[in-house]
Amino acid sequence: MSRRVTDNPEEMETDISRVASSRRHSDNGLPYVHKVGVPPKPNLLKEITETVKETFFHDDPLRNFKDQSKTRKLVLGIQAVFPILDWGMSYNLSKFKGDLIAGLTIASLCIPQDIGYARLANLDPQYGLYSSFVPPLVYAFMGSSRDIAIGPVAVVSLLLGSMLQQELDPVKQKLEYQRLAFTATFFAGITQFVLGFFRLGFLIDFLSHAAIVGFMGGAAITISLQQLKGLLGIKKFTKKTDIVSVMRSVFVSAHHGWNWQTIVIGVSFLAFLLVAKFIGKKNKKYFWVPAIAPLISVILSTFFVFIFHAEKHDVQIVRHINRGINPPSVKEIYFSGEYLSKGFRIGAIAGLIALTEAVAIGRTFAALKDYQLDGNKEMIALGTMNIAGSMASCYVATGSFSRSAVNYMAGCNTAVSNIIMSCVVLLTLELITPLFKYTPNAILASIIISAVIGLIDIEAMTLLYKIDKFDFLACMGAFLGVVFQSVEIGLLIAVVISFAKILLQVTRPRIVVLGKVPRTTVYRNIQQYPEATKVPGILIVRVDSAIYFSNSNYMRDRILRWLTDEEEMLKETNQQKIQYLIVEMSPVTDIDTSGIHALEDLLKSLQKRNVELVLANPGPLVIDKLHASGFPDRIGEDKIFLTVADAVMTFAPKMEP
Repeated sequence: MSRRVTDNPEEMETDISRVASSRRHSDNGLPYVHKVGVPPKPNLLKEITETVKETFFHDDPLRNFKDQSKTRKLVLGIQAVFPILDWGMSYNLSKFKGDLIAGLTIASLCIPQDIGYARLANLDPQYGLYSSFVPPLVYAFMGSSRDIAIGPVAVVSLLLGSMLQQELDPVKQKLEYQRLAFTATFFAGITQFVLGFFRLGFLIDFLSHAAIVGFMGGAAITISLQQLKGLLGIKKFTKKTDIVSVMRSVFVSAHHGWNWQTIVIGVSFLAFLLVAKFIGKKNKKYFWVPAIAPLISVILSTFFVFIFHAEKHDVQIVRHINRGINPPSVKEIYFSGEYLSKGFRIGAIAGLIALTEAVAIGRTFAALKDYQLDGNKEMIALGTMNIAGSMASCYVATGSFSRSAVNYMAGCNTAVSNIIMSCVVLLTLELITPLFKYTPNAILASIIISAVIGLIDIEAMTLLYKIDKFDFLACMGAFLGVVFQSVEIGLLIAVVISFAKILLQVTRPRIVVLGKVPRTTVYRNIQQYPEATKVPGILIVRVDSAIYFSNSNYMRDRILRWLTDEEEMLKETNQQKIQYLIVEMSPVTDIDTSGIHALEDLLKSLQKRNVELVLANPGPLVIDKLHASGFPDRIGEDKIFLTVADAVMTFAPKMEP
């Protein structure tokens, strides 16, 4: 057994006093009680370094660079930026077969979806296709997810469209509107890149899962309601997105604005798409059925409209999609003027939502395939692709859950499936776009409705209600905000409720009374264990949180209230009064100066009541700060114990009857 030797007289004196203190009860014939150890004083620079490392580099991203030559470090650095150079070394024909099938499958799904999603953003159809050409190519080289499929998504398209049209009219100011869309996309990419580069990805975690479920569900309802214009053939339709305005617009136009031919086309193919989706969900072997159903719907509906000239019967059609690959749009971005700040605001919001969705999707499929996904690298990749996209006539692209699910089930192995999809979109832009001239708008509405309906997660909402009512409240707040007001209001409500929950948990930590579980020396919450018994003359409480300035006063007041309630109850029953208050501090991970002041105030209040304060099992950070403040000298070193059982064992025999 090794023993540390020291020449420091003060340290030796401290060690001797600890040993003497530890053995005191043994010498008095009482059971041995081990005292709480004080950790060695940390070096300030080292402490700051460790804190920064845990905050920003908890995953130790530089571990692969250790003990490597300069050349090897350079290679690893390039591979870190472009992961394709890493996994590409082991790429083979077998993997390519899986990626080819997956790429062709998601391409058949993305082409009709992209045309529809562009309309959600109030942009011409070709911009949706542009956004599934350049961004996926960039992501394939820089992204670390093997399964995520990149392109426009419904929620971000709606969010972008609703915010952009508040600034500019997409019809009367079409050119300026498009320029603002490219500007917003540029700043969405900048926002994502900066968050990833400075490793600030943890910020997106402040938007809780419950709030996201509600926001997505509300957005799905809003998107579906917006599609009633195309599904019913309505020409004059409200620009507002709330359910009241939309339904009023629908019913006002019921007598003269609906087109029965359009309704037949839209409802028939919507039913077909939903049945295809049901088949794919029921039997995973038929995943390709819902994947290819949208393209089949477009082909068939376009054929019928062309053969029967349905456009002459007021069936609205796409009419024209620009042919050719993405034109450059660098000069279209507002780098100055009044629209610069507006583009930044819209882009930052859209970029954060897109980022949240993409990272969540990437982590989901990474967990299914058991590989690690670096969230910060993903942010850099997503940011870079949107910056590049904004310069190539694209709007905000991100990971699509429906396409990623199809990509996964189709057997993709790497991001090459995104490259395959991009190549198919390229061929579509160069060769096939004229064929979409007679595609009815109703079929695009049907495709969008069938795609977003899966975002309404009733099962998740029900689970939230069962598990945590506050989470359910956050979910419903975001949901109702989107449905009855707007996407921006719903998003604001989601953020506010998420922060409110954090603030509530921080400022109002749980403080419970502990009792002794029968036939053990374990002390637990008496509400969880009703059979647990209180120790006569001793009140034991546990603080289930770090003690900071935000909750220190509440902690002190709540403990004193527990003591007051207990004393009143004991007085009524003529039982022994409280002589000791034991604070179990195991869950207290940290404490600041406000927390220490609150403990000092608590000590003074207890002294006036002739009650002694005892601390049990303070952690290393807590005990170190308490010693630095001199609090143990005021309370007494013999009032700090390793466990509640030790404290009870020490003071129970001393209590007066």
